[in-house]
Amino acid sequence: MVQKTTQEILIENLSFSYPDGQAALREVSLQVAAGERVALVGPNGAGKSTLMLHLNGILQGDGQVRVAGLDISQPSDGVLRRVRAAVGLVFQNPDDQLFSPTVFDDVAFGPLYMELPLEEAHRRVERALAWVGMEGYARRVSHHLSTGEKKRIAIATVLAMDPRLLVLDEPTAGLDPRARRSLIELLNTLPQTLLVSTHDMRLVQDLCPRTVILDKGEVVADGPTEEILNDEVLLHAHGLERP
Repeated sequence: MVQKTTQEILIENLSFSYPDGQAALREVSLQVAAGERVALVGPNGAGKSTLMLHLNGILQGDGQVRVAGLDISQPSDGVLRRVRAAVGLVFQNPDDQLFSPTVFDDVAFGPLYMELPLEEAHRRVERALAWVGMEGYARRVSHHLSTGEKKRIAIATVLAMDPRLLVLDEPTAGLDPRARRSLIELLNTLPQTLLVSTHDMRLVQDLCPRTVILDKGEVVADGPTEEILNDEVLLHAHGLERP
């Protein structure tokens, strides 16, 4: 079991450039404490998705990255396995996450990857589906579901791994108002630490007490959501609008 730590995310002076030379992150430092719900906002191309992909070792830049008490700046295979169990990364497009014949197979993939016994994997699938309000969907075909249902199943796939931290990329993208509200209500019930990258400023207002603005690969603001959303000059300067 991963040892508990006060800071679930500790990033210090993280820089990253893509092979074409484009600098995506510039000396980013960020701390997220256990139990926090933090919004990560900024214009397109700000570096939000790049930053999130560092949190389970998909990308590796220059600087220190510690997640769930694990140093993943230069991780071994064993550390990557542990951090990917502790960090549930939910992509913007659920079709990027759902690739198995049935919902059960999608949700069971993580526990089986963790080499858990089949009985425990079954238990985790049932628990995760119940958690997201999708009981009875285990034998359904994931790609026949609505976008809102797919989003819930995608979240269930990471909850089945019993993560300490959920990292969500544009969780409300493509949802109608009812599905959007339902998803926000679901996220508000989850006990995990949340880092949510989004352009949905109403989601930020409703879900996250703290907001971080990232622009041109740099953290330009970090503080209480209410204060940031009331600073129209700051929002306008970084391509954002009040909800």
